[in-house]
Amino acid sequence: MPLNIAVLRETQDGERRVAVDPTVASRLAKLGFSVAIEKGAGDLAGFPDDTYSDVEFVDSASQAIAGAQIIAKVLPPDADQAAQMKDGDVLVSYMYPHANHDLVKTLANGGVSSLSMELIPRITRAQAMDALSSQATVSGYQSALMAAQLAPRLFPMLTTAAGTIRPARVVVIGAGVAGLQAIATARRLGAQVEAYDIRPAAKEQVESLGAKLIDTGVNAEGEGGYARELTDDEKQQQADALARHIAKAHAVISTAAIPGRPAPKIITQAMVEAMPPGGVIIDLAAETGGNCEVTVPGETVEHGDKRIHGPLNVPSLAPVHASEMYAKNILNLLTSMIEDEEFVINLEDEVVAGCLLTHKGSVTHAPTREAMGIAAPAPIAQKGSDEAEQTPTSASTQHFLEAPQGEADDLKKISGVGPKLEGVLNNAGIYHYWQIARLDAEALAILDEKLKFKGRIQRDGWIDQAKTLMGGE
Repeated sequence: MPLNIAVLRETQDGERRVAVDPTVASRLAKLGFSVAIEKGAGDLAGFPDDTYSDVEFVDSASQAIAGAQIIAKVLPPDADQAAQMKDGDVLVSYMYPHANHDLVKTLANGGVSSLSMELIPRITRAQAMDALSSQATVSGYQSALMAAQLAPRLFPMLTTAAGTIRPARVVVIGAGVAGLQAIATARRLGAQVEAYDIRPAAKEQVESLGAKLIDTGVNAEGEGGYARELTDDEKQQQADALARHIAKAHAVISTAAIPGRPAPKIITQAMVEAMPPGGVIIDLAAETGGNCEVTVPGETVEHGDKRIHGPLNVPSLAPVHASEMYAKNILNLLTSMIEDEEFVINLEDEVVAGCLLTHKGSVTHAPTREAMGIAAPAPIAQKGSDEAEQTPTSASTQHFLEAPQGEADDLKKISGVGPKLEGVLNNAGIYHYWQIARLDAEALAILDEKLKFKGRIQRDGWIDQAKTLMGGE
């Protein structure tokens, strides 16, 4: 420190958010960061240049990038912006790596350390940094307003001189952050709300908002609180139960999305056609194909007398609060990386390791690396050879083997490693305690993520134990 942070103007069509709002910009300045903002970056978000203080304004993205060590954006940078970033720069942004392989290569080849906001681990410590959740809050709220606007009926029950109007019936599919916010907003508008989620644990949250969880008669909960794989009969039973409730719904809000994968098809064309006349579906999963078979991303489809709306980039519809929350997510992430008044990319930090996409010339996010078909580096030489003694423990070193080299060591000599855990390590390509002794920070982070150890190797001192074992040979 001090470090220069550049805030770039978003250029994609329809994007109105800004990565850093005036309040967060001032807080960053007080922490010792120097903040440079591209002119007009906050205009569409409701933050014109004169609302910022303690910042420098620059004329172009190129000028901002040239003087920065940290670059903050909402959506991924374009190819020109990525190419201008320097070796050692840190990029903080949504990255969508599954759909942007060329961008990932450019950043890796340029030596840029990129922190992908949608890869922030969903753990308690990272809640204040979780951009997916903050932006889903906006999407859920907006989805209920869209449904109320498109529906040919009023949402609340009204008693008038002309008679009583019964409340609209709304079904919300998915009780995650967006779904729960959609439930809460639809309830505030006066609708009668039901929710569908395969996790029985969602019942308490749904009911706390005044809605009712649809009972499908199937318990999908598995070990550790995760959903288990359903049988074909159970899937059909769930679909039949959902179809009965959709057939009575005046509006359906669907929120089921899987990061990096196409959205699951949950609402069939037959379900759409069975809805009451004037039925409306708001498909928040439209960006990844939609949960409804009839959805066309970015359009409102008229299917008979039903309307299916597939909105894109919903958080930009409320850019003021969406930007404020996103900016705080970035602030909390960056401040968590300050150690002894220095900005540090600590690969042993679970949050940093989880969202670090590229670093020091490598693609560090294992699922992205596998999806891109990036070949693993050459394996280290066998223990005892001259080559092994000269092999550095760097990011280019392969620490995981397809088979043991010679006779495998007894990993159980490391305190805390029993027969079961030894088998888990073997399956991950660790057969020798000298492999553990030579783990560098990057390989350690990869192994920790691969085996979901949550820092166990560091906590239990395996590396020091392995080095002691090697020293005694």
